[in-house]
Amino acid sequence: MKKFILLIAVITMLASCGSKDRGELVGVQGKKWHPEKPFGMQLIPGGSFIMGKADDDLAGVHDAPAKTVTVRAFYMDETEITNSEYRQFVNWVRDSIVRMKLAVLADEVGKVPEDGGIGEFAFKDADTANMSVYEKYMFENYTGLGPTGYEGRKINHDVDLIFNTGEYPDEYYTEVMDTMYLPMEESYNGQRTWDVKKFKFQYSYMDIQEAARNRGLKRKDALIKEEIEVYPDTTVWIRDFAYSYNEPMHNDYFWHDAYSDYPVVGITWTQAKAFCEWRTINKNSYQKSKKGSAMVNRFRLPSEAEWEYAARGGLQAATYPWGGPYTKSDSGCFMANFKPVRGDYAADQALYTVEAKSYEPNDYNLYNMAGNVSEWVNASYDASSYAYTSTINPSVNDRQNKRKIVRGGSWKDVAYFLQVSSRDYEYADSARSYIGFRTVQDYMGTKVTNNSSNK
Repeated sequence: MKKFILLIAVITMLASCGSKDRGELVGVQGKKWHPEKPFGMQLIPGGSFIMGKADDDLAGVHDAPAKTVTVRAFYMDETEITNSEYRQFVNWVRDSIVRMKLAVLADEVGKVPEDGGIGEFAFKDADTANMSVYEKYMFENYTGLGPTGYEGRKINHDVDLIFNTGEYPDEYYTEVMDTMYLPMEESYNGQRTWDVKKFKFQYSYMDIQEAARNRGLKRKDALIKEEIEVYPDTTVWIRDFAYSYNEPMHNDYFWHDAYSDYPVVGITWTQAKAFCEWRTINKNSYQKSKKGSAMVNRFRLPSEAEWEYAARGGLQAATYPWGGPYTKSDSGCFMANFKPVRGDYAADQALYTVEAKSYEPNDYNLYNMAGNVSEWVNASYDASSYAYTSTINPSVNDRQNKRKIVRGGSWKDVAYFLQVSSRDYEYADSARSYIGFRTVQDYMGTKVTNNSSNK
């Protein structure tokens, strides 16, 4: 027994001698953290502000009584998400679906990269000899655990897709591409268009709020799986306005380069949420490809408090992002894109939407926090929610309540809806020609506040 105790003591001494911590409690030393500002975003320092109506509630809605709240620091997009940025998402989804279809058919007909044609798009795990130990283990134990039997297999992103019909490499490739377009009988003017109903994005997330409240809930029961059609509803330009000629906007607004820098519209709340998930996946895929790079926090829609705090730009009790109470500057120019006069949409020098970087930004360098398009936020509408929400990072988002908050007013709204405290809502599955969105990302750390930044 004495020999055993002596052996333990010797091992302990050797371990201590070989350690850099000299036996002290120094903690686990990780890599030094350097926060990286996401592209196209501004850092909004945390702080407190008076949320809600500072003036009389002229509309008599009584859903935004003044209340002092505090929010943590976060990053926010400088502008609303543009058509060009959303097209990146749509194209990614479309291309991923095409690549998966090509890989599945290549697998079914037994084609591999050496065969050329559709074989070049075969699953990358077709050659298990070049897998790492981990990849081989995952392939052998988890691949195919799903409804299709192809879950867990890697699609090939290294080979460019071919969209010119005259360059299709073989009949298998042609067969796959044919399924992605509308049938010939639904085509006109000699053009076949994409069947956008097939552009669906699948993702999963954990309902942490529900998991925290229900301690008996199993982890797998807190996982939510979604499948969302991602293409904007371009018909909103016609459906939103009865007896009105808006076909040019329906035909061109989303896809034409003339509108690339304009805010995307025709997006439901669920599609905006899906975009956030994709943006996170897209960024972290890049981070993963760079050895040693840390994963980023997820992108998301802002809470209602975060949106209003950012819209105010550090101005307390202001009516609009630029202060107010007027909608015109000293030189007589309108400060935002909205409907100044009944029936007169062009008085502010804009008929519909304008480019996302238009008008002057607020003091947080955020553009169009009032006007242009209303913006989805991650909150459910409850007229009395200000009465019971927390005063720190207040958030109300009931999955059963499909009425989701939109903020900021739009090109077709009167000035009241441009006020930073005005609340409005739309149903989560509804798309409008005047609703868009912007995203936020949590800031890692807590020291960045308005108070500290002013010292």
